[in-house]
Amino acid sequence: MKAIRRPLRFILTTVVVFIIWTGQKTLAQDAGLDQKVKSFLESNKRQWRDMNVPASDGQLLYDIILENGYKEGLEIGTSTGHSAIWIAWAFSKTGGKLITIDIDEARHKQALVNFEKAGLSAFIDARLADAHTLVKDLPGPFDFVFSDADKGWYTNYFKDVSPKLKEGGCFAAHNVRPPGRRGMSGTVEYLEYVQSQDNYTTTVDNSGGGLAISYKH
Repeated sequence: MKAIRRPLRFILTTVVVFIIWTGQKTLAQDAGLDQKVKSFLESNKRQWRDMNVPASDGQLLYDIILENGYKEGLEIGTSTGHSAIWIAWAFSKTGGKLITIDIDEARHKQALVNFEKAGLSAFIDARLADAHTLVKDLPGPFDFVFSDADKGWYTNYFKDVSPKLKEGGCFAAHNVRPPGRRGMSGTVEYLEYVQSQDNYTTTVDNSGGGLAISYKH
């Protein structure tokens, strides 16, 4: 029995050491990525124009993903990538990935550069495409969707994505203001529509650029 126990004890010890070492390595990698993303966001905080979200809304999207453990993301309207960086940063912690779509080639190319500099390219599948067509064709499923493209098409995007959104999933739409507040063309109609859906609960965060947050149940 002694001859059997020693090798077994050695194997178990080796496995435990390997698990600890792997865990420490993962933590170090996570810390390194966090620092890289933070440095990139800080150094570019005054450069996010061209229809990008404010940092407060990026932080809110990041928090929603982490709180719910979402992993399958879709963004409609990349611009030059500010919101996608916040979303993909959260996915780097949940093991998720983001598909993001933009029709403008110049913005798409700049977004790719930004994703690489932020260290998040591995968590982002950036598509240069017409979202009116591609959103319909994507098979899903998704558990997190962020819409920040043409506001007059918001309701159409929601209708196309809703069947592919998992129960418990979130559909967030940018530049939407609370009921009674003046909003961008198309966003008022969108909010009225999504709030009429019995299988969604919708609230509006008005602290930044305006964010309608709808959870499917």
